Amino acid sequence: MATALHTFIDIFNTDFEIEDGVIQLKKIVIPIIQRDYAQGRIDKEATRVREMFLESLYLAITEKPITLDFVYGDIDSNGVMTPLDGQQRLTTLFLLHWYAAKKEAIEEERYEFLKNFSYQTRYSARDFCDFLIQFEPCFKDKISEEIIDQAWFPLEWEKDPTIKAMLVMLDSINEKFKDVDDLWDKLSNKAISFYFLPIRDMGLTDELYIKMNSRGKPLTPFEHFKAEFEREMRKIDENLAKSIMRKIDIDWTDMLWQYRGDDNVIDDEFLRYFRFVCDIICYKNEGSTQGKSFNEFDLLKEYFSRKNDKAKENITLLEEFFDCWVEVNESMPPKEFLSKYISLEHEPGKIVFENKNDILEDCLRTYADVYGNGNRSFPLNRIVLLYAIVVYLTNINNVDESEFVRRIRVVHNLVRNSEDEISESENRSAGNRMPAILRQVDSIILYGIINDDEEPNFNTFQLEEEKEKLDWVEKNKDLEEILYETEDNKLLRGQISIIGLDKPKNFRKFTKLFECDWDLVDCALMATGDYKQSDRREWRFQVGSRKIDRAWILLFHKSANKGYENTQKVLRDLLDSMDEISNENLKKISDKFIDRCVLAKDYSWRYYYIKYPQFRPGRYGKCSWHDMEEGMYKMHILWTETKWSENSYNPFLETAAHEYIDRESLGELVRWKNKIISCENDSYDIYDTNTNENDYIIIKQNEEGIDMEDRIIKLMSYINQN
Repeated sequence: MATALHTFIDIFNTDFEIEDGVIQLKKIVIPIIQRDYAQGRIDKEATRVREMFLESLYLAITEKPITLDFVYGDIDSNGVMTPLDGQQRLTTLFLLHWYAAKKEAIEEERYEFLKNFSYQTRYSARDFCDFLIQFEPCFKDKISEEIIDQAWFPLEWEKDPTIKAMLVMLDSINEKFKDVDDLWDKLSNKAISFYFLPIRDMGLTDELYIKMNSRGKPLTPFEHFKAEFEREMRKIDENLAKSIMRKIDIDWTDMLWQYRGDDNVIDDEFLRYFRFVCDIICYKNEGSTQGKSFNEFDLLKEYFSRKNDKAKENITLLEEFFDCWVEVNESMPPKEFLSKYISLEHEPGKIVFENKNDILEDCLRTYADVYGNGNRSFPLNRIVLLYAIVVYLTNINNVDESEFVRRIRVVHNLVRNSEDEISESENRSAGNRMPAILRQVDSIILYGIINDDEEPNFNTFQLEEEKEKLDWVEKNKDLEEILYETEDNKLLRGQISIIGLDKPKNFRKFTKLFECDWDLVDCALMATGDYKQSDRREWRFQVGSRKIDRAWILLFHKSANKGYENTQKVLRDLLDSMDEISNENLKKISDKFIDRCVLAKDYSWRYYYIKYPQFRPGRYGKCSWHDMEEGMYKMHILWTETKWSENSYNPFLETAAHEYIDRESLGELVRWKNKIISCENDSYDIYDTNTNENDYIIIKQNEEGIDMEDRIIKLMSYINQN
């Protein structure tokens, strides 16, 4: 028999073919083994389900009729139907019809069928339904309060979870439908319908019915999500919906199973990857996820329902993004596949991740999570890299593996050197570049081409370097691997312009250089030339560090800092000057510089920097000058990366009189006996706190304002003699 549509009104007294006979459905009874009514619960998930379901019913009444899919149930020989699936919907429809009948004073004979709906889960729920039908509310107060105030409502009923939920639902129905006119007529005219399929028509047995209902557990949010997802897809394409749901239950679950958590389910893992796909769809449509909800139901409505003109296209993209990992999994686990191309340290044919080289697992574990400071646990740069890998997988028959190995390196280099550019926030100067960045990734992965016509995307300096390297590799195939090994140096992170492509012999020299003592490297570089860089504020300067990578990374990467080209020249000059790089030879370069300064009586600030370790910031490599016009000897060493602090200091005072440094002045003064000493460009100023008089230690300087004597030795001598 063809399945027909029914309403909650006409299903009663309808004939259904069961096996060899016909049975008229007379009553609907929620059996004892069914769980309590849940749509009226007040927890977060139930509230969300209730609000969404009532919104759907409201739109069905006020705009366009709705069909609520199948209700399954068993009809016994007496015409009593016990629902297998649909209890929640049927109960809500019962309450909605009761509300419409009472609100619009419908004649009793027209809503008498409501007496044929009952609960057997508890006697209290059954009796409540009976009393409710007889009750006539005045609709002046909350319906729930009116009901609770009735003499027929025992206090213990407030503890019954089904009755409590029904009361909540009645209040919600009233709030939603109180201004709707002719509600009963619209319900009578099939504004809300559903399919009913007797359980025997499904080929199910009573034993299976009992098993499916005896667990008494509420549906999980993921089960709700799947049901809603299927409902929305069926409105778009019935066959596609069937295919996708089968894949969710079988193929995609099998693939994700290896990533299951301690709870032995893959619900969270699926939803995290689902959110990743939704974000990609957002970017591909020129959007930003800033301010958007990460709730999977909101995302479902936005991208996969009929409200989106590209819903079918989006469903297909989702399918491709999951299927590609299923295809990988047929030959090897995704973790093993990714390890072919990603490593935690340099290996030929691989790119280097600083951590978490299984980027898929990272996505499945952390996507859409945020730290306390609001930053993503799975940041935009990893979104771009995962997208690049998925683009390859979804086009694996069109992109040669060897080409992918080269192209993913290009993308990785661009990502690592576009920290400021990878942005989707309109509040940042870069704006939302994610749509253009993904288009650039498509061009690189699919065609091996950096598209110059694309809107602003990755860092322009790095884009130019990558184009140069693509051409260079074509002409220097024998040097390809040494280039990649150099790129993977932790201080270069894919950008090698500081060394240049014109002298490939310097690739290995650079690696060897930073295998030496970094403090000796720092001194040798400063002896070769003034390599420091100033930041945008022009009072803070970057030099190297004896132990922190970040100082060197900032120096070796083109940025808004001033002086990169000079650093580049100094580094190249140092590499060119050394045939054999060792700690011993680096020290010789520094010692020769010091000797020349002493011989020429030319004590520039570089002399002090190299001779005295207090001048070389050991942490972030940050130093400052109040005002360069005041002279290079008004110098300050920062302890933090961005500002002065009580641990910062004037290096001349720190070196000559460490034990007397005044921390309250941020290291700008020495308090020794009754003296307060400050360092000026051409002298030390000495203030006597007893006499209130000033004295000076004058530093002999040449016409260019450069010291002609070591002022450190001079101050130390003064202190020792007094």
